[in-house]
Amino acid sequence: MYRFRRLRRDERIRAMMQETRLHPKDFIYPIFVIEGVNIKNPVESMPGIFQYSIDRLEEILEQVKEAGIGGIMLFGIPLHKDPQGSQAYAKDGITQRAVRFIKERYPEIYIVVDICLCEYTSHGHCGMVQGEEILNDETLPFLVKMAVSLAEAGADMAAPSDMMDGRVAAIREGLDQAGFTQMPIMAYSAKFASAYYGPFRDAAHSAPGFGDRKSYQMDYANGQEALREIAADIEEGADMVMVKPALAYLDVLKEAALTFDMPLAVYNVSGEYAMVKAAAANGWIDEKRIVMENLTAMKRAGAKIIITYHALDAVRWI
Repeated sequence: MYRFRRLRRDERIRAMMQETRLHPKDFIYPIFVIEGVNIKNPVESMPGIFQYSIDRLEEILEQVKEAGIGGIMLFGIPLHKDPQGSQAYAKDGITQRAVRFIKERYPEIYIVVDICLCEYTSHGHCGMVQGEEILNDETLPFLVKMAVSLAEAGADMAAPSDMMDGRVAAIREGLDQAGFTQMPIMAYSAKFASAYYGPFRDAAHSAPGFGDRKSYQMDYANGQEALREIAADIEEGADMVMVKPALAYLDVLKEAALTFDMPLAVYNVSGEYAMVKAAAANGWIDEKRIVMENLTAMKRAGAKIIITYHALDAVRWI
């Protein structure tokens, strides 16, 4: 009889046998930037997460720097919203100003920028609308303008999350024509229409004003379609592809890792974070053990990059 337990006998041998290890460079930490001065607003549905005005960003950036986290992902919350989401691509937009602020003071921090219009449009959808229809092709030029504007501000990577068909090709062409041929694209390729996004919409002020996003985000029942979406984004020029959310979609992440020889990211989203925090606050779970188990599962399933609100805590616990 083979005794598997021989290699589990004590902590020393278990450490040597461990197949999957987390590292601070695996993580990208999302940050919400809001218009105004001297603002640090707690997000009630996401304990420990805040909206920061630009002048308060250094508080969180110092923590990111000290933790050695791989990078940050910025989400801007503008004061003014309109049907075209004009602040998404304005030179003096909240996210553009935040990128310049960070690059001036923390040039070593890698900045990923979310490319989507939902935080900037008055209707809250990720594209242009006509009546109650979300338009696809008409949205693409606005996404390109946003990506180029943020590249000009100094962002390091573009991450389109809108789920419009053809947006990766359009953004790649736009960046190349503007001289940003070296700027990589991390596509939200398999992004599902999920109930796990609720707390994020509180944090980013991005809930749709009518209907839902099921006509452009994916049906959570579909796994094979996710692989087709990923394949299409790779063909269009994505440098990295993402599965979002994480925990309920580890099967999709694993299948993608086995199918595509491409770097994979996963987004450990707001609802997943909030559930852990709520259960821990009630004493129902051991937060540290649960977080590390969840993040390890994501990496074990094939994620090269994990976007997570737990990043700062996880670094302390590794």
